[in-house]
This record gives sequence, C-alpha cells and structure tokens, in this order.
Amino acid sequence: MKLKNKVAVITGGNSGIGFGIAAAFKNEGATGTITGRNQETLDRI
Repeated sequence: MKLKNKVAVITGGNSGIGFGIAAAFKNEGATGTITGRNQETLDRI
C-alpha cells in the first residue's frame, strides 16, 4: 500500500482494529482524520 498524497477518514480509530488501520495508513504516507467515541483517547492519539 503506497498511500502518499492520499487522505483517509478512519471511524473508530481510537482503539482496536480502527487504531491499527489508522497507524498502518500513516506509516504508508496517508494523512487524514480519525474519529471515535472517547475524546480523551483521541486527544492522546
């Protein structure tokens, strides 16, 4: 996956599979936004 210059929107990205996907996308060069139900966790991420 080469995602340079791509934008991703990840829902449920503050834990579990969503977090793993967000991390993988970031490692492949994507930028974007993650959403989740716990604001405190999202702030740390």
